[in-house]
Amino acid sequence: MEENNVVAFKKKEYSVKEYIKTLLEKGKVSKVRIEYTPIGEKIIIATHKPGLVIGRKGEKIDELRRVLKIKFKLENPSIEIEEVLKPELDAQIMADDIALGLERFGPVKFKVIAYRTLQKIMNSGALGAEIVLGGKLPSARAKTWRFSQGYLKKTGESAKLVDRAKARAETKPGTVGVKVAILSPNIHMRDTVKIDDEALARIKLNIAKMQIPEEIKKVKKTRKKKETE
Repeated sequence: MEENNVVAFKKKEYSVKEYIKTLLEKGKVSKVRIEYTPIGEKIIIATHKPGLVIGRKGEKIDELRRVLKIKFKLENPSIEIEEVLKPELDAQIMADDIALGLERFGPVKFKVIAYRTLQKIMNSGALGAEIVLGGKLPSARAKTWRFSQGYLKKTGESAKLVDRAKARAETKPGTVGVKVAILSPNIHMRDTVKIDDEALARIKLNIAKMQIPEEIKKVKKTRKKKETE
């Protein structure tokens, strides 16, 4: 019984998150988190367009709070807005941006949209980025296209630091899947090696110590000549 309650609780939480993303429309919401406090549920919406999410005099927030109470039977939901300062480094925002571009301009210009988004991400300082598009692009048969630049971890513990997101574009030829992965410059990776001026000086000193003096080299050359004679 306890397992069933946990599954039902998680399903309800997932439904709340998906409903909020659908209600606020694609491209406006990055992530939705739910925190449970003694006085009620705290719903944190991360977005790079807080004005559009809040609405005029907070009318959209009030409407969302009222719907959550009625439809999902939340006791006392409070909604907080968390602004995303650099949307170019947010994988979900970039994935939604690509999906909206495909829906607006069609799948014919998918390369232009993908390369433009990739360049935008890298110009913002990202260490690496990858965009994967799957669908009828541009032919009648489904195909996968991959666009990448920079350094991106795929396996190991460091791969968990990569921000990944998915989106879906509904175009006339069919549905196009969008995957975006971004390695932010703000994260700390344990296997990163930085070579500064001090490290270069130490390397040069060690190389100098390892080098054989010229006098010893001359002695070795003369010994070899005598042995050959």
